[in-house]
Amino acid sequence: MAGHSHFFAHMARLKLINRWPLMRNIQTENVQEHSLQVAMIAHALALIGNEYFEKEYDANAISTLALYHDASEVLTGDLPSPVKYFNPNIAKEYKKIEVIAEQKLVDMLPERLKKYYQPLVCSIDHDASQYQIVKAADILSAYLKTLEELSAGNHEFKRASEKLNEELDSLPLEEVKLFRETFVESFKLSLDEISVQS
Repeated sequence: MAGHSHFFAHMARLKLINRWPLMRNIQTENVQEHSLQVAMIAHALALIGNEYFEKEYDANAISTLALYHDASEVLTGDLPSPVKYFNPNIAKEYKKIEVIAEQKLVDMLPERLKKYYQPLVCSIDHDASQYQIVKAADILSAYLKTLEELSAGNHEFKRASEKLNEELDSLPLEEVKLFRETFVESFKLSLDEISVQS
């Protein structure tokens, strides 16, 4: 028998961790819903890469990796970017804390399941080619959040939106460019506008 594990009880609490904690939000966003959106976008990026740019991504593996990309935040919380990246020393020390938290989560699992979750939860074990897609999806998700807030009249997200847009511009991934051209404009529209048949 595997015995009791608190792993998924912890994962369920990701919905209690709010993102963007230093900013006024019209609609709060928690880590669990963010992770779902990142998984959806990462899956789409992988499919776009395969279909349009002759890549050979494993879209299902990438979307699963995306589901767990912020798992450690259930133990560390979501440290705001201005704090996390205030200087290189803080970023380096916080990364050490993340690695410890990731391993603590994996250690909660039954022994026979650890090998499956280790490469999903532990950033030092991530497949680099898959994680670049997850990271791009993570940035896209954050950018889409800023567009939604701006569309709702919240100018608090203006600078964040500009910064994330610049980050996206700098990514050397064709699939990100095509995703943006195809899907991003809709996030600036109202429900009525996206409900009209094109």
